[in-house]
Amino acid sequence: MTKKWNTRTQLVHEGSRRSQYGEMAEAIFLTQGFAYPDAESAEARFIKAGDDEFIYARYGNPTTRTFEERIAALEGTEDAFATASGMAAVSGALTSLLRAGDHVVSARALFGSCLYILEDVLTRYGVKVTFVDGADLDQWRAAVTPGTKAVFFESMSNPTLELVDIRGVTEIAHAVGALVIVDNVFATPIFSRAVEQGADVVVYSATKHIDGQGRALGGVVCGTRDYIRKVLEPYMKHTGGSISPFTAWIMLNGMATLDLRCRAMADSALKIAQALEGHPKVTKVIFPGLPSHPQHALAMAQMGSGGTLVTFEVAGGKEAAFRFMNALEIAKISNNLGDAKSIATHPTTTTHQRLPQEQKDALGITPGLIRFSVGLEDAEDLIADLHQALEHA
Repeated sequence: MTKKWNTRTQLVHEGSRRSQYGEMAEAIFLTQGFAYPDAESAEARFIKAGDDEFIYARYGNPTTRTFEERIAALEGTEDAFATASGMAAVSGALTSLLRAGDHVVSARALFGSCLYILEDVLTRYGVKVTFVDGADLDQWRAAVTPGTKAVFFESMSNPTLELVDIRGVTEIAHAVGALVIVDNVFATPIFSRAVEQGADVVVYSATKHIDGQGRALGGVVCGTRDYIRKVLEPYMKHTGGSISPFTAWIMLNGMATLDLRCRAMADSALKIAQALEGHPKVTKVIFPGLPSHPQHALAMAQMGSGGTLVTFEVAGGKEAAFRFMNALEIAKISNNLGDAKSIATHPTTTTHQRLPQEQKDALGITPGLIRFSVGLEDAEDLIADLHQALEHA
């Protein structure tokens, strides 16, 4: 590439590889191994593979490499490594870096599986973990010490849409030489400016907006070339967390429409949040794009958007929330997000079910809370569907 392309051009063309046939669509190199012209070439490649040379699909593949280069260009990092799932990306990003005796500071508001990695897996092997209120910079300052190796947080928390000040936390972490690892799923690669704001490593579940069609599991870790190839890659290729070439091809096809989808979803999310505010059967609406959100200014500075999810609380607790969800006609009940189809999730009984009640209470995950992932349906149709379902609540 000779010039910096704009986002939509990058999402269609960046990292493209073509075979001798000159195909228009990205090819699926559905192979686990690669042949060498002679034994000397095999030996040379195992000593040091070139930039576009491959050994085994667990180490790399032309289709996978295209996806990695495209997402790295979009995110603004030197490199990326694609993984089998979003959680493979999170666990790989942390576990490849940390050793017994290392200290990591994390925001407390995390997806349940992320908490499991930090609370159960890393501590099992001697990593010290400190949790803080992610929105409170004073707590970050108190917790981060000269011995801290890394900090970790969701830039927008699941499901209560609380933001962490990326630039503020980065300044605290970098002052002691700690690496900043950001799970940026809710921000999406379209509204993300995490690297510009100081993040060292950015993690995505590609299962969400990047695929955008509910088809496949995948993840990706973006960072410097040294971190990706010298820290993360050896761990991932030896522990088997790499993405399959077929899934990488699905993600590439999803990326072509990523900007269009995310912007359309965010526009609809704002309209939905505005329509729900003040509804007599909704006790709370959480959407960073609303001026009523306590971190609205930070969301606009950090993302320039409120995102694609709206969280709200139905009056009447779990029973009312279930009646509401069961009455939906367009939106589906599921636990995914970022799909072309709108999805309603009841976090306290599904995605965050295993959290202790006191932790749910502390995070604001109440029995009436609904996480609504806005899809590509007409916004007015979705609003009408939500309103009629609320009548059943």
